[in-house]
Amino acid sequence: MDTARSQIAHLIARHGEVEGLLAAEGAIIVPQQKRFASSPAAALRKPQELADLKPLLTELQLATLNRAKAQGNLAVDVLGRLALIKFLRLELSTQFAQVLERCRMMLRGFEGTRQQKALEYRERLAGFQVRKKIILRKTGQELFQKLREIEKETLARTRRSLFGQECNTDYRLFLNRLIFTEDGRDDYICAEHYVMFGNFDRDPDRFANMRNIACQFLRSLSIDGEAYDEGMLDGWLCMPENAEELVGGGRPDDSTPQGQAQKTRLEMWLTLLENENVMEQVIASYEVVPLLAEYAPRINAQQLKNALVSRAECDRVEKLIEQHGKLSSKSLYAAVGRVVSCRGAERANIAGRFLRDLMRYHRDLRRLETLNAAMDSVNLIANEKLRELSAVNGTLYDFLSGDEQKPSEAKILHHVVLKADIRDSSRLTRSLFERGLNAASYFTLNFYDPVNKLLPKYGADKVFLEGDAIILAILERENEPAQAVSRACVLAREIIEIVQGYNELLERAGLPGLELGIGIAYQNSAPLYLMDGAQRIMISEALNESDRLSSCNKRARKVMEPLNSPFRVYTFLTASNADADDSEEFTINYNVGGIRMNEAAFHKLKTEISLEPCQIEYPALWGSEKTRLHSGLVPLNSDIFRRIVVRETSSPEIDPRNFSLLTWTEKLYYEVCTDPTVYTQLEGEKAAKQGK
Repeated sequence: MDTARSQIAHLIARHGEVEGLLAAEGAIIVPQQKRFASSPAAALRKPQELADLKPLLTELQLATLNRAKAQGNLAVDVLGRLALIKFLRLELSTQFAQVLERCRMMLRGFEGTRQQKALEYRERLAGFQVRKKIILRKTGQELFQKLREIEKETLARTRRSLFGQECNTDYRLFLNRLIFTEDGRDDYICAEHYVMFGNFDRDPDRFANMRNIACQFLRSLSIDGEAYDEGMLDGWLCMPENAEELVGGGRPDDSTPQGQAQKTRLEMWLTLLENENVMEQVIASYEVVPLLAEYAPRINAQQLKNALVSRAECDRVEKLIEQHGKLSSKSLYAAVGRVVSCRGAERANIAGRFLRDLMRYHRDLRRLETLNAAMDSVNLIANEKLRELSAVNGTLYDFLSGDEQKPSEAKILHHVVLKADIRDSSRLTRSLFERGLNAASYFTLNFYDPVNKLLPKYGADKVFLEGDAIILAILERENEPAQAVSRACVLAREIIEIVQGYNELLERAGLPGLELGIGIAYQNSAPLYLMDGAQRIMISEALNESDRLSSCNKRARKVMEPLNSPFRVYTFLTASNADADDSEEFTINYNVGGIRMNEAAFHKLKTEISLEPCQIEYPALWGSEKTRLHSGLVPLNSDIFRRIVVRETSSPEIDPRNFSLLTWTEKLYYEVCTDPTVYTQLEGEKAAKQGK
């Protein structure tokens, strides 16, 4: 909030052209008043601080989205967005008033001395007050631009990752360029992004009248005499796509039956505008846009537009231009000529464009009304007693960012254990000793150290080293994003990729490479700890399960490796295991360069991110596997996402003597795919679908 206030004040001072005036503020502070050096003026003199607002806004809105995911209620995120916009709106007017008051206080310091400078500053301050609406509009548009960039760069993708595709409807309310306007009726915003309507009751092109004309046009399209009520017409006007459907955007292709119908409706729409005597104003609304940069705000935008269609108003504007001295009437005359000479197809084209822009503006005005109504029910608490009262009554929602939402004493709710086990480490160690190499240094440089560097990125803790294996844990705490399993999956993939990268370097050096098997086990509770002096020792069933998931049977490896499958995890049940589903004694595991997760982890993953079914071609062992593939995006940071593909497969019951298939069982196992070809093929399938 402090950073937002500082930046809004800076933007207001910049657009109001009073930065120099405020810079003089410090020059009149006497030594006894040095306490004011830490006032907001100091923030204005530090432009480098302005870059801090966007990441803070991103962090806060991501925290709000993660809280909504934790509560399983997207409305919590909508509430947080409403509160944020309401705060920024209030600060626009508040900071303008504070900048104005500081300027006034500064001017008082010049009373009696430095009269020339005081006169210059007084004129600048008067201009600042007169241009209040323009200054607030420019500042609001910069804030809107930041919010839109954050939405498109980060929030939209994160929301799809957490909630799937069905969550986008309500968020269009926040991508509305009118949200920082008082009532949505701003001439400059309308001119630049919609179309400039009239402002006064005498103007024939005021929005209310143009909307009535559009409704009259829609009623004239009634089929079989059907009457359209006001609600239905309002709904149609909120869909700009209807303008394209009705009149072809002003350029229908009359070579098709649909285009001929559109051309007929376009002629009806143009005739209606002509009969209502507003077509000249419509044309002027578009021709006035390039004039604003040259003549406004010295000349009122509406006055400029009316000068293009009224001779009397044009004469008045000419006199204003002459009085200014530095302006030329050349551009005004050229625009008047374009309005007068607009005929035929060009006139119809503008009429079609106007219908679309009218609908766009109508839609965004309705969205603004909806947003305002929602914000009326949101109360921003600034008083500590009211905050406590709201908390006691269960009506307080606090949206925090950074360390504010991560207290050190936060309770651990769940945890995930990841075990990365090196295959054939004994053979590898002997091979290194025979070459006169230090096995400890070899494992440290090519495995332990690279993995240790990844831990802060994923919020993982090293539990301990177990000979040739490393065991990690990711803890889920209260008020934190519930993404322990998805982060563990991406961490496991990155461990595999890093080891493969080191293996390429080792191969060039003529050294043996490393092969891993990784197991991920989720437990829906906090781990227990024993204390060995100051050292904590974790006690958890997930430790034992991750050990089983990362294991690999030597016989299975001999059978599977020649197949060159893109999948690296397989589980087989022996014939004697028919009535012993929970017995690991009769289970044969294969895991070389793969990641296997337990069933609890898979179900938890489905609650953390949106998993979508995907189809790719893959080799089958017996041609009858019951396999499903699931794809999802894991958000790691505000702008970092990693895709994972999870394979869900039934375990086959086999004859252990020759690994022949006996039957398929209902027991499932889960693999996080690591082979790059799986992801390459998936991207290819997506690209092909998009191309179609």
